[in-house]
Amino acid sequence: MKTRAKKVKTTADAETAMKSKREPSKKSKSKPKPSSSAKHQHRHKPKKPPTAFFFFLEDFRKTYQQENPAVKAMRDIGKACGEKWKTMSFEEKVSYYDKATEKRAEFEKAMAAYIKREESGEFSDESDDFE
Repeated sequence: MKTRAKKVKTTADAETAMKSKREPSKKSKSKPKPSSSAKHQHRHKPKKPPTAFFFFLEDFRKTYQQENPAVKAMRDIGKACGEKWKTMSFEEKVSYYDKATEKRAEFEKAMAAYIKREESGEFSDESDDFE
């Protein structure tokens, strides 16, 4: 019968093992933050339009708060809105999809104009006076 010798940890080994368990790793999984000059470089960039759900949320929030004035938490309103959105038929959602499609088309036009202006160097002169 063979017996395996157990590896005995010394107190120094145990301390380093405990430290490594407690301390998070040095590697950061989040993206690095852009520098302040990079933030201001894109200040003329058009914002993305809201989705159909957010157009519905805007309407739903108004009616829900009128019907339930005691409910103030956005979390509760959002939950109720999500449940309502899931139960709605496609025909009920069409008006919101139409609004979202219109806004998306406007955004794409604005984005194309922004790209043309950026490529022509129109924004490069304004980078110094961002305050």
